[in-house]
Amino acid sequence: MKAVKLSAHALERCRERGAEESEVTAAIEWGTREPARHGRMLCRLTFPFGGVWRGKPYAEKQVAAVIEETPTDIVVITVIAHYF
Repeated sequence: MKAVKLSAHALERCRERGAEESEVTAAIEWGTREPARHGRMLCRLTFPFGGVWRGKPYAEKQVAAVIEETPTDIVVITVIAHYF
């Protein structure tokens, strides 16, 4: 697999939305892919969570990464996290 590089924006979104860099990498490597705007791809994967996020308990967390592939790297543009 190509090297995964998170943009400064993606790192900030990880912190804001409770996503770990390892979850982002796993979503890219093993998650589903679908087309996104501007020729990019959206990679998403659902993880067991069993924790509390912003005062509410959730069983699962879905991490999605919008990526852009270059010849040598996978650049993560932004990260989204949903809790279920």
